[in-house]
Amino acid sequence: MRALWTAATGMKSQQLNIDTISNNLSNVNTTSYKTQRAEFKDLFYTTLKRTNIVDDEGRPVNLEVGHGVMPAATKKDFRNGSFMETNSTFDLAIDGEGFFGVLLPNDEIRYTRDGSFKLSVDFDEGMLVTSDGYIVLSENEDEIFIESDLTDITVDDLGYITGTDEDGEIVDLGRIGLFQFTNPEGLLSEGLNLYSETVASGEGILLDPEEMRGRIVQGYLEASNVQVVDEMVKMITAQRAYEINSKTIQTADEMLQLANNLKR
Repeated sequence: MRALWTAATGMKSQQLNIDTISNNLSNVNTTSYKTQRAEFKDLFYTTLKRTNIVDDEGRPVNLEVGHGVMPAATKKDFRNGSFMETNSTFDLAIDGEGFFGVLLPNDEIRYTRDGSFKLSVDFDEGMLVTSDGYIVLSENEDEIFIESDLTDITVDDLGYITGTDEDGEIVDLGRIGLFQFTNPEGLLSEGLNLYSETVASGEGILLDPEEMRGRIVQGYLEASNVQVVDEMVKMITAQRAYEINSKTIQTADEMLQLANNLKR
């Protein structure tokens, strides 16, 4: 009976849907987290009878039976989350498109929108890093160093970093690199708020100031863009769909039992 296997695919798909929704809800307070949405497509069909029209007479539609559903993709929603004010010098948010670049210990580059940066101090000089100690890249894909005697560290909308020395002079400390992708939805999520480029996303393009489609905001962090109410509605819908598919299996089982009892 097709209904048994068809309903089973529905239950498996809704389980994945619930897994995706629960991941969204668990990351509601994760900095710069982007909501995921599970997408599905129907499986192949068995055509019992095909259209057959001769001299304007015959069957105008096919007689088809489907075989259920399968997961197709999990799509990320890269719309901006709300901004949280922290008043911290090295907390940066991206208002618009773009990603910060970070360098891993194995010299590979990853990308993030989490701008909760820190200073890794060595003697009288600090280096801008992530919370995990990964190096934040400049527009030249180098480290960003900040001398300890500088005050009033400022990051402008384009990512230029300046400070004031002991003589009151403005010191240029470089510019934070901002990367863009042709298809950001093709990025691979690696955890720790990091993404890596793939063939689908294209290579990360380091943006010049005049090419930026967003701006950097100092003293703020981008919050998760998860909408809790929406996720709760999706969870209820997925739960009901799971229940209906399980009911279909029970009904198919009862029908098979009735057919088996006909011999009596």
